Amino acid sequence: MPASSDVAGPVLPRYGERSLAEVLPALAAAIGVPGIGAVPDLGLPPAHAAALLLVDGLGAELLAAHPADAPFLTSLATADPLTVGFPSSTSISLASLGTGLPPGAHGMVGISFRAAGEALLDSLKWSSYGEPDPVDLREFLPPEHVQPWPTILQRAAAEGVHVTSVSPAEFRGSGLTRAALRGGNYHGVHALGDLAAGVIESLSGPGPRLAYAYHAHLDALGHLHGPGTPPWRLQLRQIDRLVESIVEHLPPDTLLAVTGDHGMVRLTRHYDADVLGGLQNGVRLLGGDPRSRHVYTEPGAEADVLAAWRGVLGDDAWVVTRDEAVAAGWFGALGEHVAPRIGDVVVAMRGTAGVTRTVAEPMLSTLPGQHGSLSPAEQLVPFLVAYPA
Repeated sequence: MPASSDVAGPVLPRYGERSLAEVLPALAAAIGVPGIGAVPDLGLPPAHAAALLLVDGLGAELLAAHPADAPFLTSLATADPLTVGFPSSTSISLASLGTGLPPGAHGMVGISFRAAGEALLDSLKWSSYGEPDPVDLREFLPPEHVQPWPTILQRAAAEGVHVTSVSPAEFRGSGLTRAALRGGNYHGVHALGDLAAGVIESLSGPGPRLAYAYHAHLDALGHLHGPGTPPWRLQLRQIDRLVESIVEHLPPDTLLAVTGDHGMVRLTRHYDADVLGGLQNGVRLLGGDPRSRHVYTEPGAEADVLAAWRGVLGDDAWVVTRDEAVAAGWFGALGEHVAPRIGDVVVAMRGTAGVTRTVAEPMLSTLPGQHGSLSPAEQLVPFLVAYPA
C-alpha cells in the first residue's frame, strides 16, 4: 500500500479547550447567560447580543488556500482554528455545537450508527439506513431520546434570552434539528438574502439575544465537484459577501462569530466494501461514511475483522478497536449508553482514501469531496469574530 500523507498522525480533537463544543457556551457567556459553567477563553468580549454563522464545509485549510475568493473572511482569521471532533461530519459536529458536549457524551457518533437494536440510524435524515425505502424514525427513535441533553439554545431561552435559529425552512422540525439544536424560535429561510436579514433581525431589540444561523451550499458543492474547484470557489465568494453584508448591518454592542463543521478532502483512492471480501467477512453492520467507518462485527469476530481491515487498508487508514479509539480521545468522555453505538472496530481514513459502498451507498460513493476523518484538512475549522463597523 502507498504511504499516507498523514505522516504526523491523527489530529486529535481538543475537547474542552478549543473545539466546536466550546463555541455556543462561549457566546452565551459573552452575553451574560448564567449557569453555563466554566467556559474556555475564546477571546470574546462582553456583548448585548451574539450570533453564530455555521458554514457547512468551511475548513480552515481550505479558507487559507483561497484568500482571494474570501478577502473579508480572511481578514477576520486572526485566531487559531478549532477542531470539530470525530467523526468530522455534519450531524456529529452540529450536536457538539448545540449541546456543548463531545460526541462520546451527546451520543451522535456517526452519519449512520447503531442507535438501537440491529438497525442503523441515518442521523442526517433521521431515517432507517441502507434500505431501498427508508423509514422515518422520528417516532420510533425520538431525537430527544437519542440525544437527551439540553442544548445551549434551550438553556439560554430558559434564562430569558431571546433565542433564534436562522436556518433553511425545510429543516424545521427535522430529526437532526430536534436532536442537536432544539430551543428558541425557528426562523426558516430560503436564500442568502433572508439568511442575512434573519441574522440581523435576530440581534435587534431589547434584552440579551443569541442567534444560530446555518448555510449548507459550500459543503454541497464541495461534495459534488470537489473542494477548491471553480463552483466551490465561486460559492465561497458568495459566502464572503454574505458575512460582510451581515457585519455591515450589525446593531451596536453585538458580535458575529463564523465557523465550519468540518473541512473536506478530494478522494483519489477507493476501497469498495461491497466488493472487497476482506472488508465483508465477520461484519454484521457497517456504518459511518467513506472517511470514517463504524464496523459492527459478528460475535467473536472482532479480532479477525480488525486484522482484515488493517491488512486491506494498510497505511491508508487508522484502524483501531472501540476501546482504543475511546482511550485515544477520539470521541471525548464516553457515556455508558453511548459505547454500544460505536463500532467494534473504528476506521479513520488517511490521505485521500475512502471506504465506499457502491451497492449500499451508490450516490455517496460517486462524490469526489468527502470528510469525516482526523486529518488537518477535515478537523480544523476557522473561528472568526466580527463586530459592528
